[in-house]
Amino acid sequence: MLQKVKMPTKKNTEGRVGNANLLLVRDTFSDKSVLGKLYCNSEFIAHTLELAWRDNEKSVSCIPSGEYKCRVRLARESATRGYVHLLVEDVPNRSYILFHRGNSPSDSRGCILTGTHRAQSPDKILESKVAHAYLMDYILGNQLSKNINLIIKNR
Repeated sequence: MLQKVKMPTKKNTEGRVGNANLLLVRDTFSDKSVLGKLYCNSEFIAHTLELAWRDNEKSVSCIPSGEYKCRVRLARESATRGYVHLLVEDVPNRSYILFHRGNSPSDSRGCILTGTHRAQSPDKILESKVAHAYLMDYILGNQLSKNINLIIKNR
């Protein structure tokens, strides 16, 4: 049985106040998903899971590698997410790409899921609620929500 892991919130030691520089490095590719690692201002934040690449097709593909702006999206702005999350902006031919909770490809319709670690079985991450809370606590607790930049790279 898995134990709940409470990840401590670390204070920002790099980057400028008000800036969150997110780097998502995709490193494991399957026919169902893409796994990666997410960093904020050089600090490891979470493992990620996205849908496999299917030509950026809406609801069935991860988004293209590249640079994006993100913003904090409050729960009251969403009809489906009852918690604070990130919205990735200006994705070509796509909208409402979020960083949100979820553990497997079936939990995503093109969004980016976060987890504390990867499962032994492929195409799955674990402890998504903990990892997502850590991501948002890191950004909000360090007052980094003013300017959130995201770079996505394939390894």
